[in-house]
Amino acid sequence: MSTRALVTGGNGFVGRYLTAELRARGFETVVAGHSPDGGDYDVAVDMRDLAGMRRVVEEAQASVIFHLAAQAFVPRATSDPLETYDVNALGTARLIEALRRLPEGSRPTLLYVSSAEVYGAHEPSDLPLRETSLPQPATPYAASKLAGEAIVLASARTYGFPALVTRAFNHIGPGQSDRFSVAGFARRLATIAAGGPPLLPVGNLETMRDFLDVRDVVRAYVDLAQNGTSGEIYNVCSGVPTRMADVLRRLVLVARVAVEIREDPALMRPSDVRVVYGDNAKLKAATGWEQTYPLAQSLRDVYEAARASAGVA
Repeated sequence: MSTRALVTGGNGFVGRYLTAELRARGFETVVAGHSPDGGDYDVAVDMRDLAGMRRVVEEAQASVIFHLAAQAFVPRATSDPLETYDVNALGTARLIEALRRLPEGSRPTLLYVSSAEVYGAHEPSDLPLRETSLPQPATPYAASKLAGEAIVLASARTYGFPALVTRAFNHIGPGQSDRFSVAGFARRLATIAAGGPPLLPVGNLETMRDFLDVRDVVRAYVDLAQNGTSGEIYNVCSGVPTRMADVLRRLVLVARVAVEIREDPALMRPSDVRVVYGDNAKLKAATGWEQTYPLAQSLRDVYEAARASAGVA
């Protein structure tokens, strides 16, 4: 395959790591970003602007598109679902329309980055979640991503271009927004280490999630773009559930600070699913991918990045 890639949402947390991974493998990249996300990008992209999307796709002349651009913060999606549907579902439809209008034979492979949130709540006997597990989205964000999946796969069959879907479980790493729980814990602990008050408000720590380092996540994306099968869905996950209380305990041990942990009702989400973890056998069979960053190392790296940001010596 040619080595030119377009990354939508390429200036976001995952997009920056994906772009670095692509460049390390010899890809020429075009980073499509959005100003509120900050960071560097080559071209501006607004998923609500079809004409702009067409220009980006036509000028990129990519052989593969990694579609990461999305409204991905679940609380924001819950408070403003229409914006989320517009960006995540209809925005994906606009990208498909831009691809559809390319000449046949020049349409790139599309890798659509979905989310394990689409699975929703399942009985313990259903775990680990496999690509064949019934999607039961429990939030507007999850519904928007599932709609995006359907749009991508149906359109690929209709218009005859290669496309595949990834369902990423919880990913973490240095530089993630502290709106997300692990990065938020690390930032607060770094603030305490810098002399701040030793109080850490938390939500439900009994939930269990499948955490994977963002650097392993993006390796899986590139591996799948090169070796995955069009029309298929792939879980991207560690396959191991970890209790949030244990994640926080490990971070506290890394930070070596005294902290008072206190439940905050405002941080509780009524739609939280208690246990979520996936099966990554299909990903491994297709690509030979293996996890390289253990959770302990990821948490150390997340904390060290938070500590550097807080100016802790």
